[in-house]
Amino acid sequence: MSENKEYGASSIQILEGLEAVRKRPAMYIGDVGVKGLHHLVYEVVDNSIDEAMAGYCDSIEVVIHENDSITVKDNGRGIPVDMHEKEKRSALEVVMTVLHAGGKFDKDSYKVSGGLHGVGVSCVNALSTHLKASVFRDGKQYEQEFAIGVPQYPVREVGSTEHRGTHVTFTPDASIFHDTVYQFSILESRLRELSFLNKGIHITLTDEREKDEDGNFRESKFYSEKGLIEFVEFVDQSREKIIPAVIHMEGERAGIPVEVAMHYNTTYSENIFSYVNNINTHEGGTHLTGFRRALTRTLKKYADESGLLTKEKVEVAGDDFREGLTAVISVKVMEPQFEGQTKTKLGNSEVSGSVDQLVGEMLTNFLEENPNDAKIIVQKVILAAKARVAARKAREMVQRKNVMSGAGLPGKLSDCSETDPAICEIFLVEGDSAGGTAKQGRDRNFQAILPLRGKILNVEKAMSHKVFENEEIRNIYTALGVSVGTEEDAKALNTAKLRYHKIVIMCDADVDGSHIATLILTFFFRYMKELIENGYIYIAAPPLYLLKKGSKQTYAWNEQQREAIARELGGENETGVGVQRYKGLGEMNAEQLWDTTMNPENRTLRRVTIDSAAEADRIFSMLMGDDVPPRREFIEKNAKYAKIDA
Repeated sequence: MSENKEYGASSIQILEGLEAVRKRPAMYIGDVGVKGLHHLVYEVVDNSIDEAMAGYCDSIEVVIHENDSITVKDNGRGIPVDMHEKEKRSALEVVMTVLHAGGKFDKDSYKVSGGLHGVGVSCVNALSTHLKASVFRDGKQYEQEFAIGVPQYPVREVGSTEHRGTHVTFTPDASIFHDTVYQFSILESRLRELSFLNKGIHITLTDEREKDEDGNFRESKFYSEKGLIEFVEFVDQSREKIIPAVIHMEGERAGIPVEVAMHYNTTYSENIFSYVNNINTHEGGTHLTGFRRALTRTLKKYADESGLLTKEKVEVAGDDFREGLTAVISVKVMEPQFEGQTKTKLGNSEVSGSVDQLVGEMLTNFLEENPNDAKIIVQKVILAAKARVAARKAREMVQRKNVMSGAGLPGKLSDCSETDPAICEIFLVEGDSAGGTAKQGRDRNFQAILPLRGKILNVEKAMSHKVFENEEIRNIYTALGVSVGTEEDAKALNTAKLRYHKIVIMCDADVDGSHIATLILTFFFRYMKELIENGYIYIAAPPLYLLKKGSKQTYAWNEQQREAIARELGGENETGVGVQRYKGLGEMNAEQLWDTTMNPENRTLRRVTIDSAAEADRIFSMLMGDDVPPRREFIEKNAKYAKIDA
């Protein structure tokens, strides 16, 4: 790692003030829920990653303290502490208190950077009750503390040091965030992702809230030597490969660094994850367009020249080249332009050509140098084309039934009288018995009930036409009013006629119920991901216990609540308390089901969100695929963390 003496206060440029952050925090960090809370950590980490991308840092540590404060440490150059010429205060204070102030706006300091376009660490400061920045630079240690973004004293020298870097410790403001408890798994997923995207960096996550039997804190360490190659291998670890090695392409075209890793497996889904400067662009953009165009053109040309398509007499489409494909695309862009609903769609037109050119050249070389692998890929494409024709016919049967008139709705559906989707909600209920109880207990004005018979098809292991031929899945499509397929994209979901903006999965509170809920979630993730991304999918939380003593009765959603309520009703010895364990929804009468699980005033609904598409893809593949050992390891590792929150 090289030193850069030029990186000083003059590198810090100021664009605007910070006053609006506390008034409208969601504008800057997305929301003030779980996602926004964790985003604070990402913003501080992004500054350290920027140092690593510039070549000055190779170690990042993140610590969750007992009080849910966070410390992020790196061994970069350290934020400058000399006086800022324009602001007449230290560069550290400017970075910590002024929106859009940072070295990343000076092209001589950082060529590319991630984060929220420079607002990051100052937003974290504004939304924290306390923040302390320690800087190790030029043989000296400096520090400055802030309260709700306000400096408590000017930056001060506190000693000498042999180390270098920046340490930031902050405590999120509970008056801003709905929840201030950090989830280890969410931070773990993002830090793992960052290690793959930035090979050669040591990243450590430590949780001081939890110790093992030997008294050691819970810890995860990440280091990737091969970067995106290992990323694809990690995501695809539970899938059966059809070619032995990951196809890796890396280079620079028109001044834009491009890296792509891709692999084919035996599944029927397309899983492409795209990043710009480490930001997950889950809405895609020009880099994804360039990749798809190059993939289709190059494979089609090879397949035509090989004569394999002529023998099979099948017409292939763009979708066919991506079935069973797992790929990660990462580009570095100096001045990225983002668009789309959540500003995660890349709009730079020049990037499309750079990705197209690199992938076209390198994939052509791979196919020519690996004819056996090339033949296997083309055969997979041909199989996908045949399956697509069968799926289209099955889909058309669904579409014909999918009309707004009552005659076109599934016979099992008990619809609601309201027609405004924003008001309406539908419960997908496990079993006819529970479905019957839910129909009696619901509010008919805005709640619809669709009973599902047994366990629905495991779509993770089924070809598309089998999915659309499945009666329970056809009923879900028809009831929701959505359609599938456009001329441009055979798998595109059309939600223009979606009939409900709350789709609630309601299953028994036991192992079988959890399995059925996971099957339904897998279907939504693979075939209706847009509904999850739009916040329309929920999971109901029925109680596990009913406790009675005399005329008093109370519900409990977990063991801790059961014990606490039993002591409250029966004293320390819990005497005279009757406990009923609900094995299924059908054991509750209509009134109980309404009171505990369906009444908007009392119920708990858990909205399903996707924190990391790559991690979600890996977990669904592992849980619902054929490979047993990774699934067993995952369950054993995470069983102690499983819980049902009331």
